[in-house]
Amino acid sequence: MTIDERTAPAAPVGGLRERKKLRTRSALLRASLALFVSQGYERTTVDEITAAVAVSQRTFFRYFANKEEVVFAVQDLVESHFVAELQARPAAEGPLEAMRGAVLAVWDTVDDALREVVPVDLYMRSYRLIESTPALLAVHLRRSTCLEERISRLIAAREGLDVDADPRPRVAVAAFFGVMRVTGRLWGRGDDISVEAIRRLTDTYLDGIGPALAGRWH
Repeated sequence: MTIDERTAPAAPVGGLRERKKLRTRSALLRASLALFVSQGYERTTVDEITAAVAVSQRTFFRYFANKEEVVFAVQDLVESHFVAELQARPAAEGPLEAMRGAVLAVWDTVDDALREVVPVDLYMRSYRLIESTPALLAVHLRRSTCLEERISRLIAAREGLDVDADPRPRVAVAAFFGVMRVTGRLWGRGDDISVEAIRRLTDTYLDGIGPALAGRWH
């Protein structure tokens, strides 16, 4: 450490040092996801990622524990965006209506939410990668279970219910996330991987929850 480094004032929160860290992390994210979608998750090495960003392995592991964590870092942002949208929904909305409004709002604003981290097109391609890579899909489903529990408790709180005494929050959330899994799988198999395509599919399949739960279908 030089004398200048020892005597220089600490960078303020949100200052140059923090901005540099964010830029490095975002660069690693973009490079990793671009390599994953172009040549495959399992075939991509940490060395290739660090070479693309011109940083050391040590720098990579300062930001991410492993490749898996990189894949789901942007997914974490989108899930947090969904939680925030759900918390902001009007209290008068019922559980399914609130979750529907929240997820459609996410697809409407995901470009803005991710603009400073990764291009939305790269995120959509990485989302498709998760759906088509068995090892990543298994992690995604495990993570979804944790998210479902979090949302169940949020819905119960909105409705003034005890989530462990009343089954309705978990049942409603299970139905909603079941639709999310179906639409994600169908969208991943299609030719159109745009945000608009998955939004349309999500909207259409959410319309089917009520009729699907009806006593008779004919």
